[in-house]
Amino acid sequence: MAKVVLVTGGSRGIGAAACRLAARDGWDVAVNFGREREAAEAIVAEVRAAGRRAVALQADVRDEEAVLRLFDQTEEALGPISGLVNSAGITGRISKLMDAPAEEMRRTLEINVMGTLLCCREAVRRMARSRGGTGGSIVNLSSRAADLGSPNEFVWYAASKGAIDSLTIGLAREAGPEGIRVNAVAPGLILTDIHASAGDAGRVERLTPAVPLGRPGTAEESAEPIVWLLSEAASYVSGTVVDVGAGR
Repeated sequence: MAKVVLVTGGSRGIGAAACRLAARDGWDVAVNFGREREAAEAIVAEVRAAGRRAVALQADVRDEEAVLRLFDQTEEALGPISGLVNSAGITGRISKLMDAPAEEMRRTLEINVMGTLLCCREAVRRMARSRGGTGGSIVNLSSRAADLGSPNEFVWYAASKGAIDSLTIGLAREAGPEGIRVNAVAPGLILTDIHASAGDAGRVERLTPAVPLGRPGTAEESAEPIVWLLSEAASYVSGTVVDVGAGR
């Protein structure tokens, strides 16, 4: 039976890289997107070119009904899900907390935390052995910001990723008896468009001197441990947050 993974936020950045690498490793891929249909379809084309099945599915992960529909559509198109990558996330615009609009913080927390919770809940419902599933693997996207705190940039984003770390540890212990492994990857300074979206297109260059390896990372370098954690090569790894931050 084909391995099926659903990647939220799969149309760009680390999520898109995870889709490509999962296809390389034999996964069929559901590419979730919020607004960027054309980008998601391009990733689908790449997955299919690698010889795997793929489908692009729109859903706002903050919306419970949309999440339920997303999982239903994935299984209708590709079959039972055995992998989930929670990559959908935003930072909000860079500012000090005292200047941050409440709506900006609320939206960040809703997407990063509530969206991940809803997707984890639905994945566990379908993977759990006690409910007829066969187990599986969930990989959440954390961030080095959870430890660094992101002062003067987006402490609310750092807080949201701290929540992801706690969720990962707790759910790994809760879902382990159901045959489900839960882990997270915490990227550091990575070359994606998230910096420009936050309002600082030069952020990578500005922060690179603080990286011990002397360079930013790539989306693919973050996606490699994600796909490894999905795989049977990581069969005894659960409840772990893997730092991908070059020592920063």
